[in-house]
Amino acid sequence: MDAAAVTSEQRWLTWARRQAAAYLAAAGWGDDDGWAASAVAAARVVLCFLAMTVTTAVWAVVLLLLLPWPSERIRQSNIYGHFTGRMLLWILGNPIKVEGLEHLKTRGIFVCNHASPMDIFLVMWLAPTGTVGIAKKEIIWYPLFGQLYALANHLRIDRSNSAAAIASMKKVARKVVNNNLSLILFPEGTRSRDGRLLPFKKGFVHAALQTRLPIIPIVVTGTHLAWRINSVRVRPAPLTIKILPPVSTDGWEESRINEYVEKVRSLYVDNLPDSYKPLDALAARTKAD
Repeated sequence: MDAAAVTSEQRWLTWARRQAAAYLAAAGWGDDDGWAASAVAAARVVLCFLAMTVTTAVWAVVLLLLLPWPSERIRQSNIYGHFTGRMLLWILGNPIKVEGLEHLKTRGIFVCNHASPMDIFLVMWLAPTGTVGIAKKEIIWYPLFGQLYALANHLRIDRSNSAAAIASMKKVARKVVNNNLSLILFPEGTRSRDGRLLPFKKGFVHAALQTRLPIIPIVVTGTHLAWRINSVRVRPAPLTIKILPPVSTDGWEESRINEYVEKVRSLYVDNLPDSYKPLDALAARTKAD
């Protein structure tokens, strides 16, 4: 082999190593936990996907048989969530501590901060029977999960603009009241990339004004460390779920929506560790000190 060919091969190998290292870094491999731990973690994620595929297929058949009975489809989807959510969390193996379970017995609007796919498993597991989720209308296009979500008679809103979102939320509220349901949603409207609390959207307050249901905050920590964005591995970080006492919405007025949004968000700021608090809250505390 001539020198030019050797040089070309070396360059190719160098490039290939860089590409592999970049891929593995993105996947969360090759860090301080070692390759064996990474392989086990990746296997857990694959097993989660397979297990969820099986339970979703089974419940899809059940929901199809229940098409004439919308309320029963909601109840069955909650049972699916209790079973599948807890099973997935068990497979992933993270230690979980839950406080305030007694507050789940209250019918209301459950709101939860969102920083990881694991938050979805948690709310699936914890949501009481008779609870509907609310998501953007585009969820219908998510493979497997989106179709089951629609089949289960859960709710979707149009977030294309403010007026459409408010109109959708009023329609959601009517369905919740007429069917004696609870509601669960992520008030940030999107997933936090670093675990810090994001600003809250106003949708949950609009729902509260229409239904007069209490708001029940669910404060979650640890999930963004356990399953990081753009990673295929789950780390054994401990998860903490703290369910706060219901916040009464009796007497709330539409003219004070922004005040109510911040009132509920402040409960999260008070109950989250500093590493999860929004930077503006930390800056305000430092200034006050």
